[in-house]
Amino acid sequence: MKKQEIAAKSKQELVDSIRELEDRLADLAFYKVIEPPQNPMVFRNSRRDIARMKTRLRQLEMEEGIEA
Repeated sequence: MKKQEIAAKSKQELVDSIRELEDRLADLAFYKVIEPPQNPMVFRNSRRDIARMKTRLRQLEMEEGIEA
């Protein structure tokens, strides 16, 4: 996911996307035991996307704290 896409999301959309990606990552880890994934980079990319979204979410929270 690109930085612009993450920046355009609202706070609730970020929370939902983080939850969805974390669930997907857990499923991938589960199925990794049974069969190796076609693309092992999906783990790294998913973790990085989650980190980017959490960073943006924290930035939004900090901005709200300053404005309040």
